[in-house]
Amino acid sequence: MARVARPKRPSRSWPLRDRLLARFARAERGATTIEFAFVAIPFLLLIFAIIELGLVFLVSVTLENAVIDSARTIRTGEVQTGGGTANTFKAALCTRMSWVGASCTTALTVDVRTFSGFSTTGAALSSNRPASPCWDPGGPGSVVLVRAYYNWPLLTPLLQTGLQSAGGKRLITAASAFSNEPYSDTPAATVTCPA
Repeated sequence: MARVARPKRPSRSWPLRDRLLARFARAERGATTIEFAFVAIPFLLLIFAIIELGLVFLVSVTLENAVIDSARTIRTGEVQTGGGTANTFKAALCTRMSWVGASCTTALTVDVRTFSGFSTTGAALSSNRPASPCWDPGGPGSVVLVRAYYNWPLLTPLLQTGLQSAGGKRLITAASAFSNEPYSDTPAATVTCPA
């Protein structure tokens, strides 16, 4: 039988550097760790993106429900007869969104306007956030549009490029249009809102 030649082992006379490189090239321990390192960063970015999208959706649903609930106080005349102001209405919205924290009052903008009919509210709904918010809750029978805008900060870098409205924040909006109930016989005071 012929003998199979074994590969020669590195001579002890090789420099230390070459021996360490040869040992490193033969080593298979830690391959899984390196493979995980390649996959971990995209995986974690995906997880954080899912969490952040969930938070944006949660804020959107919370804002929408807060607008609907708070707008009812305008629809029934509670705000008008109780001397409610834009600030008290905004505070009521923030109370209904209490889980977002103390930043609600600075991040939230509320615009309440009256219109001659429901057909004229469409142009206002399709427009961007007004530069100057208005406070006109109207009177009995008025057609009112309540809009709320909330700036939600985005944390995940990839979502900031895709979802941001401005400055690393997502502008979340909610609106409610309705006709006030006939809660009194007193007509509403005329309020001129900026366009």
